[in-house]
Amino acid sequence: MSSKEYQIFKMDLKEKITQLKKEKNAVILAHYYQYPEIQDVADYVGDSLGLSQQAAETDADIIVFAGVHFMAETAKILSPDKMVVLPDLEAGCSLADSCPPESFKAFTAKHSDHVVITYVNCSAEIKALSDIVCTSSNALKIVESVPKDTPIIFAPDRNLGKYISKKTGRDMLLWDGSCIVHEAFSIEKLIKLHQKYPDYKIIAHPESEEHILQTATYIGSTSGMINYVKEHADQKFIVATEAGILHKMQQEVPNTKLVPAPAKEDNTCACSECGFMKVNTMQKLYDCLLNERPQIDVPEDIRVKALVPIERMLELSKSL
Repeated sequence: MSSKEYQIFKMDLKEKITQLKKEKNAVILAHYYQYPEIQDVADYVGDSLGLSQQAAETDADIIVFAGVHFMAETAKILSPDKMVVLPDLEAGCSLADSCPPESFKAFTAKHSDHVVITYVNCSAEIKALSDIVCTSSNALKIVESVPKDTPIIFAPDRNLGKYISKKTGRDMLLWDGSCIVHEAFSIEKLIKLHQKYPDYKIIAHPESEEHILQTATYIGSTSGMINYVKEHADQKFIVATEAGILHKMQQEVPNTKLVPAPAKEDNTCACSECGFMKVNTMQKLYDCLLNERPQIDVPEDIRVKALVPIERMLELSKSL
């Protein structure tokens, strides 16, 4: 082993990743639900679409997306000329998986008079079958932008769809999909936790089930939840979304008391975690950047079709 090789061997993973990122002109994206050490080594930490937009604006040659498969696909849709790699191809998504393209295509064909609005947490194929894409932060405004006499299909998350229907009064046709993480919260344990911390306010993600949302002081996207806590840093919170968000949230409000909402099943942290998000590790992040695989590719015909509803959403968002 040469002296240079020995020095590299002695470096910790964070140093190796940082050095390799510079050598390869790469940008590292980490979703809020990733392990803290992955968030700390990333160039950008945030929501899926926002991360893809940030990466598209860089001059990076490689995008390393520490998230799940559909997020890396979205990055490729927005940055077709950049290489996109994912630390582990097993980083899937229960919500995206709940909406198979062939089944959804048949479903929309039966309701061809409906405008198809899909939540960004879906595959590239589903986006390609959509009229407009939305995020959890702009879903309300996107739905409200559709004329009231125009019927709407909303997919794939039924909980987000129910929440939007309730807020807008629109009777949308909902695809029966869901996120296992946001359906894992225990209302009984949440009540007991709130009894223990009566002065803590509950904040929740709109993908959660309705009985969880009914307990919340604030309902919003992951970024929205972080911003809300920053704006109310003198208060205390029980946070009902994937527990990974607490790392970034606590960094933003270091003196604010935060407690994760409890899951139905007991586990090591007694909170709700996404097993798909957690398959990514620092070692896998380093390996995928070093070897430039696994790469995420989206067929060009699908990419072009999927880009249209995303661009339509972004254009609508400017005027809403």
